[in-house]
Amino acid sequence: MRQHLIIDADDTLWENNVYFERAFDEFVEFLAHSSLAPPQVRAVLDEIEDANARIHGYGSASFGRNLRQCYERLAERAIAEHDLATVMGFAKRILEQPLELIEGVPETLEYLSGRHELTLFTKGHPDEQTLKIDRSGLATYFTHTTVVPEKDVDAYAQLVEARALPPERTWMVGNSPRSDINPALAAGLNAVFVPHAHTWVLERQDIKPGRGRLLVLERFRDLQGHF
Repeated sequence: MRQHLIIDADDTLWENNVYFERAFDEFVEFLAHSSLAPPQVRAVLDEIEDANARIHGYGSASFGRNLRQCYERLAERAIAEHDLATVMGFAKRILEQPLELIEGVPETLEYLSGRHELTLFTKGHPDEQTLKIDRSGLATYFTHTTVVPEKDVDAYAQLVEARALPPERTWMVGNSPRSDINPALAAGLNAVFVPHAHTWVLERQDIKPGRGRLLVLERFRDLQGHF
């Protein structure tokens, strides 16, 4: 029977968070704090990101703002404008990185699109996400694409209503328990969890049972064995 597959983008179809992690490593080296180890610096940045995401959303521009605030809070030397420009530059270079598709994605999407209806559902800055979608060359496999500020239960409910998707035949596929799996299950959809080794720490949660079914796969290409 034809299914409706809602598929996440960042760290499900292509690498994303690894570039933010590399920018953080550059930031830590530049900060050169005398007593805080990288995990302690990370804890401060996580706090800032968690608070700012509700206001400014996600993406490289928001990340640059977060790095700047973290530097202003932790710097042990006088803060100069050129230092802040350097810090913001770590984030700006993220968009300059080549887009790297995750192994098995193109052929799996080609297989799935011939059997089921695919919807691309991603969160972040609309222009930035659209640019990544265009660069990926994957848009042709999807009948619909939606970019939202946040992927929560309400966002899934609105998508289901707008697309007239039958919950019992609709599956959310993604790597993030917080944005992909838990809210989809809570909205009454089914979900496919495809873990990623570098999922952003703020996207990690324990998976909570919901009304829908849950499938856990090791790799994206494994979808071909189930759909």
